[in-house]
Amino acid sequence: MPLRLNEKQQRVEELARLARTAQAAIALDYRGMDVGQMTNLRQTARSQGVYLKVVRNTLAKRALAETDYACLDEILTGPVLLALALRDPAEAARVIRQFVGEDQPLKVRGLALGRRLLPASDLVRLAELPSASEAVARLMATLQAPVSRLVGTLTAPTAKLVRTLAALRDQKARAGA
Repeated sequence: MPLRLNEKQQRVEELARLARTAQAAIALDYRGMDVGQMTNLRQTARSQGVYLKVVRNTLAKRALAETDYACLDEILTGPVLLALALRDPAEAARVIRQFVGEDQPLKVRGLALGRRLLPASDLVRLAELPSASEAVARLMATLQAPVSRLVGTLTAPTAKLVRTLAALRDQKARAGA
Protein backbone atom coordinates (compact mmCIF):
# COMPACT_ATOMS: atom_id res chain seq x y z
CA MET A 1 0.00 0.00 0.00
CA PRO A 2 1.63 3.27 -1.10
CA LEU A 3 2.21 6.01 1.43
CA ARG A 4 0.35 9.27 1.24
CA LEU A 5 2.28 12.51 0.93
CA ASN A 6 1.66 13.56 4.54
CA GLU A 7 2.79 10.11 5.79
CA LYS A 8 6.00 10.43 3.76
CA GLN A 9 6.60 13.91 5.17
CA GLN A 10 6.08 12.63 8.71
CA ARG A 11 8.56 9.79 8.20
CA VAL A 12 11.15 12.12 6.67
CA GLU A 13 10.76 14.61 9.53
CA GLU A 14 10.99 11.87 12.18
CA LEU A 15 14.13 10.39 10.63
CA ALA A 16 15.70 13.85 10.18
CA ARG A 17 14.97 14.74 13.81
CA LEU A 18 16.57 11.53 15.06
CA ALA A 19 19.54 11.86 12.70
CA ARG A 20 20.28 15.38 13.96
CA THR A 21 20.80 14.04 17.48
CA ALA A 22 22.31 10.65 16.58
CA GLN A 23 25.96 9.86 17.35
CA ALA A 24 26.52 7.47 14.42
CA ALA A 25 24.63 5.86 11.56
CA ILE A 26 25.03 2.45 9.94
CA ALA A 27 23.51 1.36 6.62
CA LEU A 28 22.75 -2.36 6.45
CA ASP A 29 21.63 -4.84 3.83
CA TYR A 30 19.03 -7.03 5.51
CA ARG A 31 18.08 -9.28 2.57
CA GLY A 32 17.77 -12.89 3.64
CA MET A 33 16.84 -12.22 7.26
CA ASP A 34 13.77 -14.03 8.48
CA VAL A 35 11.15 -12.51 10.77
CA GLY A 36 12.61 -14.09 13.91
CA GLN A 37 16.08 -12.74 13.21
CA MET A 38 14.72 -9.27 12.45
CA THR A 39 12.59 -9.27 15.61
CA ASN A 40 15.58 -10.32 17.70
CA LEU A 41 17.70 -7.57 16.11
CA ARG A 42 15.04 -4.94 16.75
CA GLN A 43 14.58 -5.97 20.40
CA THR A 44 18.31 -5.95 21.06
CA ALA A 45 18.73 -2.60 19.34
CA ARG A 46 15.83 -1.02 21.22
CA SER A 47 17.23 -2.14 24.57
CA GLN A 48 20.61 -0.59 23.74
CA GLY A 49 19.30 2.78 22.54
CA VAL A 50 19.72 2.10 18.83
CA TYR A 51 17.00 3.21 16.38
CA LEU A 52 16.40 0.74 13.53
CA LYS A 53 14.20 1.52 10.57
CA VAL A 54 13.67 0.19 7.07
CA VAL A 55 13.16 3.34 5.04
CA ARG A 56 12.72 3.98 1.35
CA ASN A 57 15.95 5.27 -0.11
CA THR A 58 14.41 8.44 -1.50
CA LEU A 59 12.90 9.29 1.88
CA ALA A 60 16.14 8.44 3.69
CA LYS A 61 18.16 10.64 1.32
CA ARG A 62 15.81 13.57 1.94
CA ALA A 63 15.87 13.07 5.69
CA LEU A 64 19.65 12.75 5.91
CA ALA A 65 20.45 15.55 3.44
CA GLU A 66 20.79 18.29 6.08
CA THR A 67 22.48 16.13 8.73
CA ASP A 68 25.95 14.77 9.42
CA TYR A 69 24.91 11.59 7.63
CA ALA A 70 24.38 12.99 4.16
CA CYS A 71 27.55 11.08 3.21
CA LEU A 72 25.47 7.86 3.32
CA ASP A 73 23.67 9.03 0.18
CA GLU A 74 25.93 7.08 -2.17
CA ILE A 75 25.31 3.72 -0.48
CA LEU A 76 21.54 4.06 -0.09
CA THR A 77 20.56 1.71 -2.90
CA GLY A 78 18.38 -1.35 -2.75
CA PRO A 79 16.79 -2.51 0.50
CA VAL A 80 18.42 -0.64 3.37
CA LEU A 81 18.03 -0.89 7.11
CA LEU A 82 19.25 2.24 8.91
CA ALA A 83 20.66 2.01 12.43
CA LEU A 84 21.10 5.26 14.36
CA ALA A 85 23.08 5.29 17.60
CA LEU A 86 21.14 7.67 19.82
CA ARG A 87 23.34 7.59 22.95
CA ASP A 88 26.78 6.18 22.18
CA PRO A 89 28.38 5.85 18.72
CA ALA A 90 29.90 2.49 19.56
CA GLU A 91 26.64 1.06 20.89
CA ALA A 92 25.09 0.61 17.43
CA ALA A 93 28.27 -1.05 16.19
CA ARG A 94 28.22 -3.46 19.14
CA VAL A 95 24.62 -4.43 18.47
CA ILE A 96 25.16 -4.88 14.74
CA ARG A 97 28.39 -6.86 15.26
CA GLN A 98 26.37 -9.51 17.12
CA PHE A 99 24.17 -10.03 14.06
CA VAL A 100 26.82 -9.86 11.32
CA GLY A 101 28.59 -13.10 10.62
CA GLU A 102 28.66 -16.33 8.72
CA ASP A 103 25.34 -17.59 10.08
CA GLN A 104 23.56 -14.21 9.80
CA PRO A 105 22.51 -12.69 6.47
CA LEU A 106 22.84 -9.08 7.77
CA LYS A 107 25.61 -7.18 5.95
CA VAL A 108 27.07 -3.76 6.66
CA ARG A 109 27.22 -1.41 3.67
CA GLY A 110 28.90 1.43 5.48
CA LEU A 111 28.82 3.62 8.53
CA ALA A 112 28.93 7.34 9.09
CA LEU A 113 30.58 9.07 12.00
CA GLY A 114 31.14 12.81 12.19
CA ARG A 115 30.31 13.61 8.54
CA ARG A 116 32.65 10.86 7.33
CA LEU A 117 31.64 7.73 5.49
CA LEU A 118 33.61 4.77 6.80
CA PRO A 119 33.90 1.35 5.17
CA ALA A 120 32.06 -1.65 6.55
CA SER A 121 35.35 -3.06 7.82
CA ASP A 122 35.54 -0.27 10.44
CA LEU A 123 32.51 -1.69 12.25
CA VAL A 124 34.70 -3.85 14.51
CA ARG A 125 37.01 -0.93 15.36
CA LEU A 126 34.02 1.24 16.26
CA ALA A 127 32.44 -1.55 18.33
CA GLU A 128 35.64 -1.93 20.37
CA LEU A 129 35.67 1.72 21.45
CA PRO A 130 34.91 2.18 25.13
CA SER A 131 31.58 3.69 26.12
CA ALA A 132 31.54 7.22 27.51
CA SER A 133 31.33 6.00 31.12
CA GLU A 134 34.19 3.53 30.57
CA ALA A 135 36.34 6.27 29.03
CA VAL A 136 35.66 8.58 31.99
CA ALA A 137 36.49 5.77 34.43
CA ARG A 138 39.80 5.09 32.65
CA LEU A 139 40.64 8.78 32.69
CA MET A 140 39.86 9.07 36.39
CA ALA A 141 42.00 6.01 37.16
CA THR A 142 44.87 7.50 35.16
CA LEU A 143 44.56 10.82 36.99
CA GLN A 144 44.25 9.15 40.39
CA ALA A 145 47.23 6.77 40.04
CA PRO A 146 50.03 9.34 40.65
CA VAL A 147 48.24 10.71 43.71
CA SER A 148 47.79 7.22 45.15
CA ARG A 149 51.47 6.43 44.61
CA LEU A 150 52.50 9.70 46.25
CA VAL A 151 50.35 8.97 49.30
CA GLY A 152 51.82 5.47 49.49
CA THR A 153 55.35 6.84 49.27
CA LEU A 154 54.71 9.47 51.95
CA THR A 155 53.11 7.02 54.39
CA ALA A 156 55.65 4.21 53.87
CA PRO A 157 58.29 5.48 56.37
CA THR A 158 55.69 6.04 59.09
CA ALA A 159 54.16 2.61 58.51
CA LYS A 160 57.63 1.02 58.61
CA LEU A 161 58.41 2.78 61.92
CA VAL A 162 55.11 1.58 63.42
CA ARG A 163 55.79 -2.01 62.31
CA THR A 164 59.33 -1.84 63.75
CA LEU A 165 58.06 -0.51 67.12
CA ALA A 166 55.37 -3.21 67.20
CA ALA A 167 58.01 -5.89 66.55
CA LEU A 168 60.20 -4.50 69.37
CA ARG A 169 57.21 -4.45 71.74
CA ASP A 170 56.37 -8.07 70.86
CA GLN A 171 60.02 -9.12 71.29
CA LYS A 172 60.24 -7.46 74.73
CA ALA A 173 56.93 -9.03 75.74
CA ARG A 174 58.25 -12.48 74.82
CA ALA A 175 61.54 -11.84 76.63
CA GLY A 176 59.74 -10.63 79.78
CA ALA A 177 57.36 -13.61 79.81
